[in-house]
Amino acid sequence: MAIATLAVYHSLIFVWYIFVTYSISLVRAEDRPSEVFLYGRQWKYLTVLNLVLQAVFYGVSFLADVLRLIKKMRSVKYVISCRDLLFSVLAFPVATFVFMSFWVLYTYNRELVYPKSLDGIIPMWLNHAMHTIVLPLALLEIFATPHRYPSKKKGLVLLGFVSVAYLSWVLWIYSVTGEWVYPLFTFFSPVGLAAFFCSSLILIVWIYNTGEFLNRMIWGYQSRNQPSKTTPSSDTAQ
Repeated sequence: MAIATLAVYHSLIFVWYIFVTYSISLVRAEDRPSEVFLYGRQWKYLTVLNLVLQAVFYGVSFLADVLRLIKKMRSVKYVISCRDLLFSVLAFPVATFVFMSFWVLYTYNRELVYPKSLDGIIPMWLNHAMHTIVLPLALLEIFATPHRYPSKKKGLVLLGFVSVAYLSWVLWIYSVTGEWVYPLFTFFSPVGLAAFFCSSLILIVWIYNTGEFLNRMIWGYQSRNQPSKTTPSSDTAQ
């Protein structure tokens, strides 16, 4: 894809995520259902944190495109490295995890993850913007431009750190309020909850590996410390 076309595409998706994040922020606290508590506001939900993450990623991607257009090659190499790290370790795994976990649980019993009472507060288009469209956009990004993945060890360590940080946030909220961020957790024993968290970590590691596999199949790129089928400068020369 031409650099100018990529710049337009990334700028549009950046604006889209800013718009969606702003729209969810307009939901008034006093309109919330009784089962949704105030502590942590919307920032306790992985879905909302993912929207911010995607906005940051596409903002960085747009900046990289602009720098490539104006041929600021010194700066663009650093920005592209940040872009690729964001996508490989966070943007793709988290977007895919949000899509998969939400719709599996929603199909099984929506009250566990998205109570029916939210339908009168959050419009259907916004629900799909937060939980559905995130996956097609993440997949489209893989096809739109190549991304250099870090070494397996570095990528998984960073992904694990971020995952544990979010789990710690969820556990902290429970310790303060006595309520779980997601109603699903109330049905687990401590051992069952630990098993669920471990399963979630295994799933997101699988998603990370899938993203790396798709990227390599399409673009021939491997990790940063391995030779690839394309030259290291190919991304900046597009």
